[in-house]
Amino acid sequence: MKKNMGTADKVVRILAAIIIAALYYFKQISGITAIVLLIIAGVFIVTSFLSFCPLYLPFGISTKKKDK
Repeated sequence: MKKNMGTADKVVRILAAIIIAALYYFKQISGITAIVLLIIAGVFIVTSFLSFCPLYLPFGISTKKKDK
């Protein structure tokens, strides 16, 4: 797996996951919506720590800075 996520991308994903978790914790979301959003939050956390987003691969997207 070649890393394709930059720092800003990782920070945004982690913040989004924290917000989703907080919404669930404070019972602002529930039911199927909560389940779907919590799964997405989990994917955001995993991809952030791996620095790899599989959805970027087919489109050739990379938010990582180029090595000089």
